Amino acid sequence: MNALTPHIGETDRLRLAPGVMLRNDRRRGEWMLMAPERLLVLDEMALAVVRACVGAEVADVAAGIDRLTAEYDAPRPEVAADVLEMLTDLRNKGYVVT
Repeated sequence: MNALTPHIGETDRLRLAPGVMLRNDRRRGEWMLMAPERLLVLDEMALAVVRACVGAEVADVAAGIDRLTAEYDAPRPEVAADVLEMLTDLRNKGYVVT
């Protein structure tokens, strides 16, 4: 899958884009994705999605969705739809890559 593909899929393996770091601002109590000349403050759910679905240790997005479904005891179709939408948005903004 390349950057022109419209949606992230469950079989995709994601990583942070080059130059992007997940950082905790302890003084403000906020987690953020930091990239050159920009940053994105993550709320609790966005942080959970990034931790569950992004990184070399994650098998694929489906594994992250399964983890979140169990952790939040939520219906998988709803979790999957929300997670895929969020990850597609993060990819489109240049924070994650396939």
